[in-house]
Amino acid sequence: MFVNPPPEGIEQLLRSAHIIAVVGLSANRTRPSHGVARAMQRFGYRIIPVTPAAESILGEPAVPSLDQLPEVLGGDERVDIVDVFRRPEHVAGIVSDCIRLELPALWLQEGVIDQAAAERAVEAGIFTVMDRCIFKARAALR
Repeated sequence: MFVNPPPEGIEQLLRSAHIIAVVGLSANRTRPSHGVARAMQRFGYRIIPVTPAAESILGEPAVPSLDQLPEVLGGDERVDIVDVFRRPEHVAGIVSDCIRLELPALWLQEGVIDQAAAERAVEAGIFTVMDRCIFKARAALR
């Protein structure tokens, strides 16, 4: 059964990360994904919107899928965290993409729960957090 990493591991991830790809980021300012991503920008993270529904969000060019990340990243830049704001039925495919693309960390927002997919991500060596808000976790750090 999946268990979230200890607080120290989550803190280390959030302090060392620089670029967060937000899958399901909405251009609608009233949506939780937009508010969380904007707040994470204020903490100093670069946000890469992953959505086919917009060309850019929060001043960053959007990509329709994780496969297009290299199109918006510099040569040596790499996504540190994939933050997911999609319904649970989409998580298995996102995990498959993260495994194939060798992305290092996966964060499933509050309410985004897929035990089997989270376990598969961990087995593939992906640092995985599930059913937690990345903004709340980052705001709690001093």
